[in-house]
Amino acid sequence: MEKYSQYRDRASGIAPFLPVPTASAGIYYPVHLFLFFIRLPLLLAAILTYFLFLQWLAIGSLGKKASLWLILGVPGIWWIDLQVDGVKKGSLAQQPKSRVPQPQSIIACSSTSPIDALYLAAIFDPIFTTSYPSTRLVQPISLLQAVLSAFSQPRIEPDVGTCLIDLETLVRRHPNRVIAVFPECTTSNGRGILSLSQSLLTAPRTSKIFPINLRYTPADITTPVPASYSTFLWNLTSQPTHCIRVRIAESLHNTSRPPAKDSVSLESVHDDTASSTDTLLGSEDAEGMNAAEKIVLNKVGEALARLGRVKRVGLGVEDKIRFVDAWSRRRR
Repeated sequence: MEKYSQYRDRASGIAPFLPVPTASAGIYYPVHLFLFFIRLPLLLAAILTYFLFLQWLAIGSLGKKASLWLILGVPGIWWIDLQVDGVKKGSLAQQPKSRVPQPQSIIACSSTSPIDALYLAAIFDPIFTTSYPSTRLVQPISLLQAVLSAFSQPRIEPDVGTCLIDLETLVRRHPNRVIAVFPECTTSNGRGILSLSQSLLTAPRTSKIFPINLRYTPADITTPVPASYSTFLWNLTSQPTHCIRVRIAESLHNTSRPPAKDSVSLESVHDDTASSTDTLLGSEDAEGMNAAEKIVLNKVGEALARLGRVKRVGLGVEDKIRFVDAWSRRRR
């Protein structure tokens, strides 16, 4: 892939946008083909049943989570290797609940695959958001939108008229929910942590921010290239099993925000009728960060890199847009 060398990080040589190659099945190809044709209809049926019917029924949180685990189980995602910073394996049940995300907490999760959102929904049932490099505000989205965003084209800014909100206001409006943020703004192949959005800087000072890194084995179910539906479904359903390696860091706080009594959220500046990209892009979003804000984002980025045993790269959404354009031209 020497022709894509300009899309490697200059310091580390990591290429975070290249698809992870699938290992050759060899003599086991008939087995993989059999699994694909058996699992694919079951997976599609489970997905359609949940998103068209079950999510709208009063089956409770437990019923919805069980349905999501069924979706994860059909393609063979049975092994979850969960580890929390500072907690010995096997002792998580004895730890206080504050060691993992709770209501009013914010998850800062790595973004590599559509499975990211499904797993987070099955465990934490969060409110999902989309972040953009051009604004500190986020766009609340549904679980289905969060899943499909892993296949979407990278975006610098949202569509005109999109309703945006800051994290402090979102936490205040939903005090009994966890908020999920994907600060990289787009997917990678999991081999590096991309530049982070400034959306986390609108988190309230009192909310805990939990960096979470998800890694997959095999790693070919990541979707760094948009619209890779067929490749993803083949890699997901033809493999006998998959493992998710989940690492949760110790919580951080947005120390760049003023104390709660002096805090003024963006909701007090813009009413709901003005909460669109026409009015909320610009001003402080286009300005540089101060020292305290850089420290907060650096802590989150370093935690995500440490959890994933990878490095941070100096590439972001603009670089991926150029990569996708080059990748598409080469495939025509």
